[in-house]
Amino acid sequence: MSKSDDSRLSTSALAKRLKLPIQQLFVTLRDYEWIQRQGKSWALTAKGELQGGAYQESQRFGRYIVWPETLMEHPLVTAIESNQRIMPGGMQRYYPHLGVRQINRNFAELGLLNLTRRGLELTSLGERFGGRQERDEDNGLLLVSWPHEIVDDAVIHRELNRLAGNGTTTDDSGSGSAVIEAAEAPELDHVAPDLFSEANEAHAASGAEPDTQRHALDGHTVDSLLQLRVCDWLYTAQFAHARNRRLPVEESLTADFYVPALGLYIECWERDVPTNTLTRRLRTREVCRELDLAYQEVTAADIDRVDELLTKCVAGLY
Repeated sequence: MSKSDDSRLSTSALAKRLKLPIQQLFVTLRDYEWIQRQGKSWALTAKGELQGGAYQESQRFGRYIVWPETLMEHPLVTAIESNQRIMPGGMQRYYPHLGVRQINRNFAELGLLNLTRRGLELTSLGERFGGRQERDEDNGLLLVSWPHEIVDDAVIHRELNRLAGNGTTTDDSGSGSAVIEAAEAPELDHVAPDLFSEANEAHAASGAEPDTQRHALDGHTVDSLLQLRVCDWLYTAQFAHARNRRLPVEESLTADFYVPALGLYIECWERDVPTNTLTRRLRTREVCRELDLAYQEVTAADIDRVDELLTKCVAGLY
């Protein structure tokens, strides 16, 4: 087709015309099997071509998918509810590496809600983000629901994407929609690389990144993605913690993290560490066992289950 065709809409432009959250439309079209992920970009399927989908070329963005305006009247498209509410469990569709607890703790850290014995209490700031106080009909605990478009909010996207990813963020100074529109060619690459990127999963699996220091949410400097996940978990779970804390022995031994309220020492066992580091970790493990200190190892294989592992560990110490 020609380079410019005003009668066709990009997926992001279509979402705007439909007044839908952009991420919701991308994922829905994927679920309808009209598009599929191929490497770092989206590709039309046979079903998508039958619905009038085509490719358009851009000097800036390369090839991307466009749709006929008539698609706005398609029953499957008009059936998408733009005003539906979403819970953290639903947000996992867009951030599959995050658990419900992690999302709620991150929202609490941002000041959108408070974690209380009665459940999740919405704050005035949370109300400004469209939050609505709900109550679980089964147990009476307080819950919070959010407008579906919150997944496109620049601040929420930045924070959840950082928590799910590698600790780096992009400068999302505009709206979430603008970020997606600017990355139309590899659509959603900058919006949710954790959603469909196999490379991101492989990158996370190694655990060790000795040449890259990162800053956790609480400002701590960490040496690997694995340490970042642990540090952020401790912070959002509201546990005061120390980095590289010396053990209560004369030897010069340290643990990656120490949680004084629990007396817990945590070590992150990345892959392919230097021999001297491995020797130190083995000695730290030995001393903690000799002194009967609370001790937890988090390995590179645990990188996507840090929440589950540390939640279980902490529960066992109470």
